[in-house]
Amino acid sequence: MGGERPDEPAPAVSGRDTKALKVHRASRPEGTRVRAGAVEIGGPGFVVMAGPCAVEGSEQVERAAAAVASAGAHVLRGGVFKPRTSPYAFQGMGEPGLHVLAEAGRRHGMPIISEVMEPAQLPLMEESTDILQVGARNMQNYSLLRALGKARKPVLLKRGLSATLQEWLLAAEYILDGGNEQVMLCERGIRTFETELRNTLDLAAVAWAKQRSHLPVIVDPSHATGVPELILPMSLAAAAAGADGLLIEVHPRPEQAMCDGHQALTPERFQTLMRRLPAVLGAVDRHLWRPDGPAQVARAR
Repeated sequence: MGGERPDEPAPAVSGRDTKALKVHRASRPEGTRVRAGAVEIGGPGFVVMAGPCAVEGSEQVERAAAAVASAGAHVLRGGVFKPRTSPYAFQGMGEPGLHVLAEAGRRHGMPIISEVMEPAQLPLMEESTDILQVGARNMQNYSLLRALGKARKPVLLKRGLSATLQEWLLAAEYILDGGNEQVMLCERGIRTFETELRNTLDLAAVAWAKQRSHLPVIVDPSHATGVPELILPMSLAAAAAGADGLLIEVHPRPEQAMCDGHQALTPERFQTLMRRLPAVLGAVDRHLWRPDGPAQVARAR
């Protein structure tokens, strides 16, 4: 009769017409709050995720976990499956490393986050991790995104190296469309013509994502700069720009790290960052997350 048949799919949403998407703020104006263990991400409390880029052994992870926990971090990070540019670089410890990370998280009362690279790894990762991380190289791995849509754990979705803001949100839409509403966006720097830094941190993207999406936004200043001296100022800038948290690499001995040691903070530098954060957060009506609300770093030690 000239109309659209009831069994026909709805028209596709155009690249810029995101208001009809689940990821758009209009679908949840109050914003999404993600729970990882006891930690809430996306509310007034600012969350810091910290730890080594790669799990290298129990002694290294224990020292890193103890350092970041005592400084006031909330989530322990560590990679056990590592997508590397070179096939000859350290690829991670795999399942044994995951058990090491999970045990350290339990000892220090911290939920853990680690990267998942393919759908086949999901059963193992869901069993042991609290947050599933999608790395920049996998932002448009649609098979993985579809599988994560059926996952029971929160997902941290990193922006691709050359991804536009719309592509970033549409990647998140894949996960939301599968039924998993516990999704966070992560700005980790993009590839530009600049060669002095590893990547270019796009802080405008943080503000844009907070306005256009209801999802929490995390900033990774370690990958965004690749320079330890810049991590502190960029972390403070991210907090001022409206980010909901940070993802930072911390290694007890960066010079001996098997992966990205050149951009990892020492425990001492991380403590300095945690001491500096509350003042900036207070200026934008935020505070470091604590189970009982606002608190000073000194109270957490």
